[in-house]
Amino acid sequence: MQIIHIDKADDIQQEKPSVLVLGYFDGLHLGHKALFDKAKEIAEKENLEIIVLTFHESPKLIFARFSPELLLHLTSPEKRYSKFESCGVDKIYLTDFTSKFSQISSDDFIKNYIERLLAKHVVVGFDYQFGHNRTDSDYLTRNFSGQVHTVKEVQMDGQKISSTRIRKLITKGEIAAANRLLGDTFSTRGIVVHGDARGRTIGFPTANLAPIDRTYLPPDGVYVTDVKVDDRCYRSMTSIGKNVTFGGKELRLEVNIFDFDSDIYGQKIEIFWLNKIRDMVKFNGIDDLVKQLKSDQLAAENFKKS
Repeated sequence: MQIIHIDKADDIQQEKPSVLVLGYFDGLHLGHKALFDKAKEIAEKENLEIIVLTFHESPKLIFARFSPELLLHLTSPEKRYSKFESCGVDKIYLTDFTSKFSQISSDDFIKNYIERLLAKHVVVGFDYQFGHNRTDSDYLTRNFSGQVHTVKEVQMDGQKISSTRIRKLITKGEIAAANRLLGDTFSTRGIVVHGDARGRTIGFPTANLAPIDRTYLPPDGVYVTDVKVDDRCYRSMTSIGKNVTFGGKELRLEVNIFDFDSDIYGQKIEIFWLNKIRDMVKFNGIDDLVKQLKSDQLAAENFKKS
């Protein structure tokens, strides 16, 4: 798969006719997958390239009052690109969603972007809008010479599958539900750094993680996780919070990896969040903490992926 960064429409040098998929696609969840399933069906039938025109960051950044959350993603860029590739995408055209870009008219977007991308077919979601006048797929159907395919809303449990819904679930700690909508396992990448080394003294050594991506994190608590180290996955339990039992004041991300005893400081590892075990609790002493950690470990070891 080829990733092409463009600053303006003139940078587009598409040589082969294509099926063009349009959208932002944070997380590439099951609702998004329906668009790519449709694109793949068309591409295989007509021997076309599948291409995506999308953005580095959320378009909301130029419309809403800034908050740090607007810079967060459901997946890291690298993982998002990997998911695009697994969906059959041949090329991604990436551009910045700027004030200037937002002022492009619908007609100019069709002429300068869609047509330059040699799109014979365009695949969009039912709620897709484009151009500064916020036209929809009906307008695109009337004004684009190719064929437009508008994919219907995809639901689970009677509600639309959306990035917004998934973000809300993650920030509430409802990880298993979020994973069902993603059709994948929500994860966090980080570098293993030195912490207080307190876990080792009580029989539960942890790898302290410094996150390296601008991705969402679950709320404080203890979670069942899998951890990928050197391309191998291990079951684990992960705590996120301020370690209130020991008077901690800084947010810590600590992973107790089962059946693992190697030093991995400085390595990048990936945590795959599976389910929440409990909230963070301030214990009266070490004995109460250890007793609870043993119970947490049992819950994590016995957890079965659905």
